[in-house]
Amino acid sequence: MLEDLTIKDFALIDSDYLEFSKGFTVLSGETGAGKSILIGALSFLLGGKAEVSQIRTGKTEATVSGTFVIPQQTVRENLTEEDEPRNAREWLSFHGIEIENNRVLLRRYIRDTGKSAAWIDNTPVTRADLSQFSSFLVDIHGQHEHQSLMKVSEHRKFLDARAGITEKVEFFTGKYSQLVAKRKQLAEYSMSDSERLRKLDMMSFAVQEISDAKLKNAEDVALEEEQARLSSYEKIFSDVESINQALSESDGSVLSLLKKIRRDSNHLTEMDKSVSPLDGRLESAFYELSDIADEFASYKDKLVFDPERQQFVEDRLSLIYSLKKKYASSINAPLSEVFNYFNEAQKFIDENGEGNNVKDKLTAEIKILEKEVLQLAEELSLKRKETSAVLNKEVDDILSKLGMSGTRFEVSVKQKAGSEVEQVCGPYGKDDIEFLISANPGNPPLPLAKIASGGELSRVMLALKTIFAQSDSVETLIFDEIDTGIGGEVAVAVGAHMKKLAKNRQIFCITHLASIAVYADNQIKIEKSVSGEITSSNVYVVEGEKRVAEIARMLSGDADTEQSLEHARSMLSKYSGGI
Repeated sequence: MLEDLTIKDFALIDSDYLEFSKGFTVLSGETGAGKSILIGALSFLLGGKAEVSQIRTGKTEATVSGTFVIPQQTVRENLTEEDEPRNAREWLSFHGIEIENNRVLLRRYIRDTGKSAAWIDNTPVTRADLSQFSSFLVDIHGQHEHQSLMKVSEHRKFLDARAGITEKVEFFTGKYSQLVAKRKQLAEYSMSDSERLRKLDMMSFAVQEISDAKLKNAEDVALEEEQARLSSYEKIFSDVESINQALSESDGSVLSLLKKIRRDSNHLTEMDKSVSPLDGRLESAFYELSDIADEFASYKDKLVFDPERQQFVEDRLSLIYSLKKKYASSINAPLSEVFNYFNEAQKFIDENGEGNNVKDKLTAEIKILEKEVLQLAEELSLKRKETSAVLNKEVDDILSKLGMSGTRFEVSVKQKAGSEVEQVCGPYGKDDIEFLISANPGNPPLPLAKIASGGELSRVMLALKTIFAQSDSVETLIFDEIDTGIGGEVAVAVGAHMKKLAKNRQIFCITHLASIAVYADNQIKIEKSVSGEITSSNVYVVEGEKRVAEIARMLSGDADTEQSLEHARSMLSKYSGGI
């Protein structure tokens, strides 16, 4: 649910902040006041196109932000990159974004340089990510982009949800993925015998060569460090000798000087106790340096040049580099890559060596899976066809009440192209599913995208959303231009449907019709104002007598006469429960 929206320097809007509640909210105002700008700003926030023309004249940046309440939803564990998020919480979990207080903040800006950016809470996201996530939150129906029912890929999901087979489809997808994986394994195994034998020889040689080397984890790192020490023996010895001389072995060594300084300090302390702390620090420094001198002396005594060890280290490193060159990405790669190659080679030998029955086993498993997948696909297809017939009637019944009695809705469930020998299935079954509509009697059904009228399209969406309300997880629906070409009883029916749908959803609707607006739980007015050469759109909630006046204006264009005001009060009392 959209909880609040902040807009700054977007189109004609200077700066507006709005808070929203559940239920049915209408957006009204004079023609040209900028009602669609508010929807445009929200569409921009949800991942719509970002254009420099959206920035308010004279400004350098447009920003929109909104807080969304995320409902409690089930999040599956151990999601992989191949899984498709089912809801907003799963999407956030998949992308490592934590929810605080069941809310997320979406932010987006566009600058006059053309640069735009977006965030979900404090996490920067791409436009594609923002659009994908927000599709779980909001649907905009009208002339804007956020229309899930306009995406043919979504039609199958809606039909499956209406049929109650979503989990069965997911089970089918798992079986189908297993079948694809098994077929891939068989294809890899079923290479020509000569190629398989050639690869077997190569893998066997690699396994033997790596085994003979008796490698240890990170052995190369330890040997390289040792080689550096052995090859620098003379310099190391010279440096240690110099250090020892300076610390303790020469007449003017550091320790000799410190002994003299300590004697002077002791004498000074006897005469002035205030320097006692300094004398203590000198004593500590002397003992610390004495210990360091002893350590360096011990290190020098252990220094031994061993040419045989140096040769062994260099030979061992040469062998390791040779193995890396053959079996790793480069000689600088970690030794673990050689171990990985060894494991893969051994696996290939086990699966392709003489005496194994991998090919027969895979073939048998594939036959079993093919039967299971085809049977499941048939069951899903049957359920979809049964549900499509019911859905067609449900939508037609609602559309007839919304002023589209001649319109015919149809769910197309077509079998994927195949042959007499082979039935083709995809990850979701054997069906290609698309919603079609015939807007006029006698015309053939066409894809929803072919509907020209924004008002007709919005009413089709309203009918579908009314039916899908229980299975669709999107909580906020926005209808633009739904009142185009309607009035009277049809408008009243549209308002009633909005009200019904708003019992379980947050509904926004741009309308010019009072007969729709009076059904709303909340009303927002968009008003244009001109100051000098600057035009602005102001957005604010109307309540009480101000709402009565706005309904009166929508009824007759006159918000001042008592007759208009009384008519508005009567309609609000009848359809909205008063003011």
